[in-house]
Order: sequence, then structure tokens, then C-alpha cells
Amino acid sequence: MPLSNLNEDQLSAATCPTGYNLIIASAGTGKTSTIVGRIANLINNGVKPEEILLLTFTNKAAAEMVQRVAKFFGKEIAQKIMAGTFHSVSYKLLKQLNINITLKQPNELKTLFKSLYEKRVFYDRSDDANPYDGGYLYDMYSLYLNSNDGESFEKWILNKNPDHELYTAIYEDVVLEFNELKIKYGYANFDDLLTIMLKTLKENEFAFKEILVDEYQDTNPLQGRLLDGFKPKSLFCVGDYDQSIYAFNGSDIGIISTFSQRYKDAEVFTLRKNYRSSKPILDLATKVIEHNERIYEKQLQVMRNDVNIAPKLLAFTELFQQYHHISDLISKSGTPHSDIAIIFRNNSSADGIEANLREYGIPAKRKGGMSFFDSVEVKFVIDMLVMQLSHNDMMAFIHVLEHGKGIGKAIAKDIFDALIKLGDGDLFKGLFHPREDIHNPFETNKVKNIQLGLFDDFLELGSVSKFKDCGFEDSFLGNPLLKHPKLSVDGAKYIYDFYLLVKQLRRVKNPETMVSNIVGSMMYSKIKDFLATKRATQKDGQINPTQKAKGLAKINRKGMLLRNLSRNFQDLSKFVNSMILGGGEMSEGEGVNLLSVHASKGLEFKEVFVIDLMDGRFPNRKLMSKGGSLEEERRLFYVAVTRAKDILYLSYAKFDKIKKIDFIHSPFLKEAGLIRNEEEN
Repeated sequence: MPLSNLNEDQLSAATCPTGYNLIIASAGTGKTSTIVGRIANLINNGVKPEEILLLTFTNKAAAEMVQRVAKFFGKEIAQKIMAGTFHSVSYKLLKQLNINITLKQPNELKTLFKSLYEKRVFYDRSDDANPYDGGYLYDMYSLYLNSNDGESFEKWILNKNPDHELYTAIYEDVVLEFNELKIKYGYANFDDLLTIMLKTLKENEFAFKEILVDEYQDTNPLQGRLLDGFKPKSLFCVGDYDQSIYAFNGSDIGIISTFSQRYKDAEVFTLRKNYRSSKPILDLATKVIEHNERIYEKQLQVMRNDVNIAPKLLAFTELFQQYHHISDLISKSGTPHSDIAIIFRNNSSADGIEANLREYGIPAKRKGGMSFFDSVEVKFVIDMLVMQLSHNDMMAFIHVLEHGKGIGKAIAKDIFDALIKLGDGDLFKGLFHPREDIHNPFETNKVKNIQLGLFDDFLELGSVSKFKDCGFEDSFLGNPLLKHPKLSVDGAKYIYDFYLLVKQLRRVKNPETMVSNIVGSMMYSKIKDFLATKRATQKDGQINPTQKAKGLAKINRKGMLLRNLSRNFQDLSKFVNSMILGGGEMSEGEGVNLLSVHASKGLEFKEVFVIDLMDGRFPNRKLMSKGGSLEEERRLFYVAVTRAKDILYLSYAKFDKIKKIDFIHSPFLKEAGLIRNEEEN
């Protein structure tokens, strides 16, 4: 049984009485075993599995815990546990209540938001600040939803930056229009899942006898309100304040630090035995993190005595000399590539090390910069599939069309609105069988309003004669959408490729066949060529043919991966939702692991390199100036270092010859005792 494998601290926590319990679990102390043990204890004491709610930071972590429960109680019992992230659990519960929503990936609705924002004109400008761009405003609104304390968006923005007072009316109006469109089309991104769930909990109750929360230190105020919205009779929250690293995403370390004050008769347990890292590695990590305020006292005990390799500091005269040397060390290392990680604070660090590993012929997989599902080529495939489920998915349509030459977000939305009008509310009807009595489908009803940045947008229609020699079918050539005055010949050809692909997809139902048709289409071929060319274009404007060929091969691999994933599904909606909810947790390929600190969370490796430890880069002073803190940067360092089991390298450089920048070492290296004075290497 899972309880028999627990140490004294873990067993004490796993078998504690029901109520409000906080378990402080530092890196490598066996928090997963403790959570699984707690679930076993609940089931052994008569709690039904469907009365248990397990909230984790990733769906992968939830699946692993459920699998471990299944080893002891059987798959049938384990799968009755409601388990997943706050977002995926909310989605499942809303579906149970038959609340209809069309789920979008985290950044999907940013395109819609930007298309609305780009129609605005800021007539008045402040001398002190320019207005935020659309993408940044979208991110600010997402942060507001996750971290606000009940104030309006306008007030929240002004607290962040009073110089934007002149623009807040326009900001709020864009947000209002954005939310109205989301409601109209039933869209929900991850933020919306939680806000909808929170409203739903006011009218519905779920019979969970205990809620378990993993990575509790990274809970944000919205998730905290959602947790309280369930009115839990018993809470089992597991976390480590020293690993709270998501403040940029709204997480609040105050939630874990005030647990005892917020819940009556709360109990706090501490897991003290570390099974992951060697003593020299753990000593270094502890020495640094103790510079942060101690919220709950803890004294870790190292359980390993098989390895005693001291962490090694590598100092270099020049930045790329650092990357070359690390690649050389890895080429001579006896550690399997899959058990080596290079951890970085900034994506620019990853670009440099990835290029050097390639020179040495060392395979590498990268996670923590752009997610697999954030790439244009993968988004395109998913959006084409989404439109087979819902013809009128404005977001998917804009996202697919914006990549056409000379189209962009604003024209794509114009064409969407025109097709809806031409099809009496059905986009595909507007595409294949448009109404013949609508001469100008681009007329809008917008009224000029200087304060809100709105303006009349009446378009003088363009001529379709320029498209007569493009080889279009007559039915497409007669569509009024071609009258858009800003539509070029290349743009029209791109839309025609879309027309032909949709025609083809309407004949098939199987997800794998659909994916194969999309990645084999002319439209996808154009996107592949455009992206591979763009990614292979050098600073002097020349295209590197070798890099382009590699780029095309990489895009083709992604198409193959999507095809392989789709084989496990017969139902298209289940495939699409699975990709959206779990997509951010995927990484590609094999080899050395290139990880941002955030992406390394929860992982462990025999050999770890923490690179670019220069003051300014790590800690990242730029992000600190935008609301971060040295304490959070120190927690990031702690997380990076505690990924290492046996071997740890810490490296920095003194000069970047390309950018002509001098560096000094990170203060964390001095706190670690690796640099005893300013002159020492």
C-alpha cells in the first residue's frame, strides 16, 4: 500500500485528520508520494473516489498521481477521482452542468483582442506615455483577472501606471467589446474558465469531501477565490514558499503564507527529508534561499550519501566561449543526454546554447520558450479543425486567414463579418452560397467617438477584375468578399486555397484523415514555405538554404506528431479539446533538455547546468523593475539548482562581444560562497 512506503513526516501528513491542512514540501521531499498516500488514506476510510478533488499545476502531474492510485485500488476506482489543473477541472465540471463553451488556447483570443484594438485611434496622446499595444494590453487584462482584489480594470491599470489615465476609457471599451464578442460566440480561454466556474459555484454545489491542492505556493487570487467557492470542508494543500515563482502570472505568495490565519484550526506539517539532491548541492541551495524571509521554519535532512561532488563554478571571459565550453563538456560527459538539463532565465540564453550544441552534433529539446501549440504551423492545423466543429468560429477564422500575404488581423475580421452577413449567420454558407442581394458586405454601423477611439470605417469597394486570371472557380469569383478594397491578388489566392481546403475537409470525419488533408494542402504548403524562409533569413537579408531545409523538416515533424496524436481519437471534438487543454505541457524531440527555470519546475536530472548567471540576466533586473523582486529571482535560482541530483555547474561570462556589454557575476553566486570577493573568478 502507498502508506507503507512513507517516512514518518510523510505518514503524519497523509493520515492527518480532515480539516484545513498545509504541508510544506521542499524540493525532493516526496510530495507526490504524500499526496498519493493521502488519497489512499481517504479511500481506506470510506471516502468515495468521486468525492475527492485533486488540483495540480499540470494535467501531466494529475495523470501520474491517478496512475499511482490505480496501482493499488484499480483503474476503475482511480479514474473516478476528479483530477487536473484548475482550468481542466473547471472545464469538466462546466460540461457536467451542460454549460456550453468553445474552449480556446491561452493565447488564442489575443488575435481577436488585437483585431478590435487595431481599429481604434488614439486621438489624444499623453506626453508622459504612449498607449500600450494590443498584445500587451491583452496580457495586462489577463493578469488583472488573475490577480485583482475586486477593483475595476480601469482602477487597476491606474494603480499600475497613472500615466495611462488618458487611455483607460479606450482600454475599458476594447475589453467591453471583447467580452461581448466572447459571450456572443461562446468563447472561453483559460481565464474565462475560472471566472465562469466561480459564478457557477454561487448557484451549484459539488459534494467533494476533500480538496487536495498541489503546488499551492503558485495559487493566484482568482484560483484562491475559486477554491473558497467550493466551500471545502477539508483541504490538503501541498507547497513550498521557496518555490513560488509565478508572480508574473498573478500568483501570490501571501496565499500560502497566510494559510494559518485564513483557515480556523489549520495545521501545518513539514516534510524534512530530501531524497533528490546530494548534500553539496542542497547545502548551496539552502545557503542562498536563506537570504529570503523565512515564512515557515524548515531544516532539510539529506538522505543521499552515494554522491559527494561539489557544485562547480565556470567563469568565462566571453559569452559564447561559455556556450562552447558547456557543449564540449556535454560531448565528453558519460551522462545520457536525456538526464542532462541546461537551465536558463532568458530565452536569448537558450538561442546561444542551442546553436553551439548543434555545432557539436548534440541533439537537444527545448521547452519553456514557445510551446509546441504556440507555433504558427500547429495553431493553423488546430484552427482548421476547430472550424469543422464550429463554422462560425471567428477566432479560428481570423487566425488562419491573417497569415495570407497582405491580409492581417483587421482585414481577416472584415472578411469574417462579411461572410457571416452573406451567409445569413453561417460562415460556410457565405463562402460557398453567398446571398446575391448584398452589394456591399463590408458596411459597418460604427459611430465616431473620439473619447473611445471609434471611427467610421466605410469602405469604397474594390474591383474584382484583377482576379479574373487567377484560375478561381466561377462560384468563388462571384463572391462579394473579393470586393474588399485592400485585398491583393496574393491575398485572394490565399483565401481561395482556404475555400478549396474547407471543401475537401467537409467530405471527411476522421481526425487523422483531416489532419493529413490539412498538412498536405496548398494552403499549408504556403505557410510552411513562408515560415521556413522567415526563420532562415539572416541579419543581412540573405536566406540560408541549409537552415531553410532544416526549418521545413522541423515543421514537417510537427505535422507528423499531430497525425500520430490524432490516431488515438475517433471523435474530433475530443481530439481538439485534448490538444488545447494539454498542449502547453508538450515538448518535442529528444536529447539534452533546454529549459527555462519555469519549465524545469517539478523535474529532476543527474547533471544540470545553470547558465548566464550575470547580474542583470539572473537576477533579471529588467523584470524586477516591472514589478518583480529580488526575492522571487532568488526563488527561481533555488528552483533551478534543486533540479540537480548529482552534478551541478553554475556559469557566467564577463563580456558579450556582439552587444559590447560588460557583465558582473550574479549576487547569488556570492551568496552561495562561490565568489568570496569581487576580483575572484
